[in-house]
Amino acid sequence: MTNKIVEYVQKFVTLTDEECQLFSACFKEVKIKKRQFIVQPNFVAKHRHYVLKGAFRAYVVADEGQDHTITFAIDDWWITDYNSYIFQQPATMFVVALEDSIILQLDFEKEQELKQQNHKFETFFRIVAERGLAFQQRRIISNLTQTAEERYENFISKYPQIIQRVPQYALASYLGMTTEFLSRIRNKKTKK
Repeated sequence: MTNKIVEYVQKFVTLTDEECQLFSACFKEVKIKKRQFIVQPNFVAKHRHYVLKGAFRAYVVADEGQDHTITFAIDDWWITDYNSYIFQQPATMFVVALEDSIILQLDFEKEQELKQQNHKFETFFRIVAERGLAFQQRRIISNLTQTAEERYENFISKYPQIIQRVPQYALASYLGMTTEFLSRIRNKKTKK
């Protein structure tokens, strides 16, 4: 299974066989059950998680009790509470499995060692961070400038593989609308 992480990394940087072994040796394969949390508020996120197989949801709970989905992760995506992980401070998000999953965990200290050992690893993690930042910026702009219907249409066109794997309440929360409003949008779309 660790070959999959090497294949993923090699999309961004070319590694020698020795570098592949060094990189993949830093990951631990973990099986996660549906509804199991891998990050919880008030605990430091000690790992970055690469999803081999499965689906996850990261969310926060507001003071009034309403939850807000921050992101999803499916096969070949990364997830954690990045603020907690990067700064090694208590998490503010929950990250929960939406289905039985298999992840590769990378410990914070091991990641720092990898980056110090080889500039290729530093480059890889920089690229992942840059791509994540660009994604978050697109999401913020979308939330500020598009209607709910436009956000839904864009999401299903860009991420059709997620729609069937996440509960409707989580998708509605991610898109910034109620479950009822999302149902109306979906019903309107099927009637066309």
